[in-house]
Amino acid sequence: MNFVEKIGSVILTTGRQALEVLALFFETVYWVIVGPFVKKFPKSEGIFSQMVFAGVGSFIIAFFVAFFTGIVIAMQSAYQLSRFGANIYVAPMVAVGIARELGPVLTALVVAGRVGAAIAAEIGTMKVTEQIEALETMALNPIRFLVVPRFLALLVMLPCLTICSDLIGIFGGFLVGVFNLRLDPYRYITFSFKFMLWKDVWTGLVKSVVFGIIISMIGCYTGLKTKGGAEGVGKATTLSVVTSFILIILFDCILTGLFYFMNK
Repeated sequence: MNFVEKIGSVILTTGRQALEVLALFFETVYWVIVGPFVKKFPKSEGIFSQMVFAGVGSFIIAFFVAFFTGIVIAMQSAYQLSRFGANIYVAPMVAVGIARELGPVLTALVVAGRVGAAIAAEIGTMKVTEQIEALETMALNPIRFLVVPRFLALLVMLPCLTICSDLIGIFGGFLVGVFNLRLDPYRYITFSFKFMLWKDVWTGLVKSVVFGIIISMIGCYTGLKTKGGAEGVGKATTLSVVTSFILIILFDCILTGLFYFMNK
C-alpha cells in the first residue's frame, strides 16, 4: 500500500475499533441496569473480589506515587516562590494541583498499569482457551459475567483511590512545608483549604469516573479480541496498557478544557 492507503487503513481500523468499544460500553451499561432483575446474575462475591483487587490491591502503589508527588510539587514550587517570599502559597498550589489534576491522572495511570493489564490478561487467556465460547454454549452472556463486575469495580474504586491519593499527596506537601520550609502547620492547612474549592474536588472525581470507564472498557475489549495463544495474550496486555495511557491523557486534556470554559 502507498502512504495514503496506509493512513486510510489506520483511520478506518481505529474508527471501527472505537465503535466496537462504544458498543461494548452500551451493552455493559444495559446489563448493569437489567442484570439484577434477571436470574443468574453474577454473584456479589465476584464484584466485591474485583473491587478488592482493583482498589485495596492498588492502594500501596497509589500511596507512594501520590505521597512523593506531593513532596516533589512542594519542593519545586517552593524553589520558585521563595524568591518572592511567598512560601506559604506552596500549600494551595499542592492542594489544588493534586485535587484537580495529578491525583486522578496519576492514580488512573497506576490502576491502568496494574488492573487494566490484569483484566486484559485474564479475559484474553479465557478467550484463547475457549472458556468464553463455553459460556456462550451454556447460554451465558460473557459481557454480563465477565465485563460487568470489572466495570462496576473500577467505577467505584477508582474515585475512592483518587480521594485517598489527594489526601496523601497533600500530606506529602504538608511535611515539606512544615519541616523544610518551617511554615506554621495550622496556617499551612488553613491556606490549603482557603484556596481549594469544592469544584476542585468534584472535577477530579468526575475525571476518575471517566478514567475508570476507559480502563475497564479497554481492558475487557482487548481481552475479548485476543487471538494467537500465549503470544496473543501478551500483545493484548501491552495494547491494553498503552491504549489506556493514551486515552487517559487525551480525555484528561478534553475534560480540563471543558471545565475551564465552563467556569469562565
